[in-house]
Amino acid sequence: MSDLFMSDAPTQLEHPFAKLTPDFVLDAVESLGFISDARTLTLNSYENRVYQVGIEDKQPLIAKFYRPERWTNAQILEEHALAFELAELDIPVVAPMQHGENSLFEYAGFRFCLFERRGGRAPEAGDLDQLYRLGQLLGRLHAVGAKRPFTERPPLNVATYGQASFDFLQHSEYLPNNLRPEWTAIVKDLLIQLKALFKQHPYQSIRLHGDCHSGNLLCRDDSFFIVDLDDCRMGPAVQDLWMMLTGSRQEQTLQLSELVSGYQEFYDFSPSELPLIEGLRTLRLLHYSAWLARRWKDPAFPNSFPWFGTEHYWNEQILILNEQQFALNQPCLQLF
Repeated sequence: MSDLFMSDAPTQLEHPFAKLTPDFVLDAVESLGFISDARTLTLNSYENRVYQVGIEDKQPLIAKFYRPERWTNAQILEEHALAFELAELDIPVVAPMQHGENSLFEYAGFRFCLFERRGGRAPEAGDLDQLYRLGQLLGRLHAVGAKRPFTERPPLNVATYGQASFDFLQHSEYLPNNLRPEWTAIVKDLLIQLKALFKQHPYQSIRLHGDCHSGNLLCRDDSFFIVDLDDCRMGPAVQDLWMMLTGSRQEQTLQLSELVSGYQEFYDFSPSELPLIEGLRTLRLLHYSAWLARRWKDPAFPNSFPWFGTEHYWNEQILILNEQQFALNQPCLQLF
């Protein structure tokens, strides 16, 4: 990593999240009338800050402090509203707690919400029985998501995940100058392909989880439940399915068929969305690089992703994006 890049890493005191000391977290939770036992545990989260807070004579609570200036209050409340819709239909989801009539709270300039503590483990990659049941869960999620649109939260599409990421990164200091022309050229070509792909395969846009990787679908007592709707957006249904697929093309085809078999018990899946899978994978790659760059002034990011901004990282990204360009020109996955 270059000295220039290292010098850009901020100190802890420079970031707003530095204010979230254990005492601050306890005071925020106690401002709602809870009595803590003075114990806090920082949980793994980068976009926001999440803590387990001990409560006297009761189960601990989970406190989530939202990243300042990321979402508006209206956008956060749309996330909460979707969780409440799911919970009302007995769809297993970890929804925010309501205190009085509110689920979003403010303390000393920070917005936060509370959750009951739930344990669980991530699904086993490639397990066909689990994929069938995960498909059922996602079908139930999308049946609710299709009932009405978000009006405040942004969509997931080529403009928001692709073009916006390119516009932010192409002139940024995080992209090495000697690799900038090659990266810029491949992404420009990809954006042309992606725009054509999504135009050729129109889809019904519904409310989605948006970040539906295995860590956000947890198993407990042989049942699955949904966690972390922080990235929920409008988009194609297949966005919440493709990240469940692993392994070779043959393995992914079998996994997809199991996933969709369970899904279609509760919501109709349109095979016309299958050609979008590699396009959505490409958008996620671009969005991920831009996300790291946008968050670099948060001290948690240089500490956790020290390889970001190195020539090795960007050389690897160029290689992966070239592979995606090839994948976009191949036949898409099909259902059995």
